[in-house]
Amino acid sequence: MTEQKTMLHIRQAVIVEGKYDKIKLASLVRAVILPTNGFRIFKDREMLELIRHYARTTGILILTDPDRAGFRIRNYLRGAVPEGNIRDIYIPDIFGKEKRKEKPSAEGKLGVEGVEADILREAFRRAGVLADEVPAGDPITRNDLYFAGLSGRPDCAEKRRALQRELGLPELLSAQALAEVLGSMMTREEFLAKYSRKAED
Repeated sequence: MTEQKTMLHIRQAVIVEGKYDKIKLASLVRAVILPTNGFRIFKDREMLELIRHYARTTGILILTDPDRAGFRIRNYLRGAVPEGNIRDIYIPDIFGKEKRKEKPSAEGKLGVEGVEADILREAFRRAGVLADEVPAGDPITRNDLYFAGLSGRPDCAEKRRALQRELGLPELLSAQALAEVLGSMMTREEFLAKYSRKAED
């Protein structure tokens, strides 16, 4: 009964890397869940066409692991799906080992299947997809990141990583991806009020 209450109803199709990610997510989310089967998506024309179909109709959410392989798949899908509604869901960098595995992954980070349910729920909530809403107003831009000391300045990469840790986002986000995900979490006015002052410190 309790589990039923905590199920998230998602309109968009959710793209994950593997079958264990799908199993984990299916216990939390009522949605179409499509696994890429890792790098097989690079050659799986049928699955790619299905993903393109959902991007054009319901929209898709990309939820891959926070390691380099996950970002490679995420970036490939961004380029291979030319039209439709695509939104990224990010989980934070959490180091550890999945229960079913004998040893940690190469980068030592937990994937979608290994993180706690509440962290996954928060990732969806933070991306603004539960109510299918994005904060109104102008988008947060790379220029805004510059004035906040998060792009194009000395130590900007470290400042971005610190902010990403503070917000529970993975370290491998590019500056452009960070601007996009910040735009799903807060308005531009809120961002400037909170973070542009830090550049002056």
